[in-house]
Amino acid sequence: MIGGRKMPELEYFNFKQAMNYAGIQSYTGLKELIKAGLPVVKVGRTKKISKTAIDKFMKDHEVITTSQENI
Repeated sequence: MIGGRKMPELEYFNFKQAMNYAGIQSYTGLKELIKAGLPVVKVGRTKKISKTAIDKFMKDHEVITTSQENI
């Protein structure tokens, strides 16, 4: 559940759905993740982001730190 709403069980999200799923507040934030390597599927003029790709990207970029200084 995100923002009081249940997320549909989709594998591919449009950008707004992907932002909600990942907890990102702006398109700029999403663009930064895409520039950092988050894969986008493009078919014609439609762009989608896989739920599995978001989960993998977040796991691969996980940082464990003991202080706020290293974030």
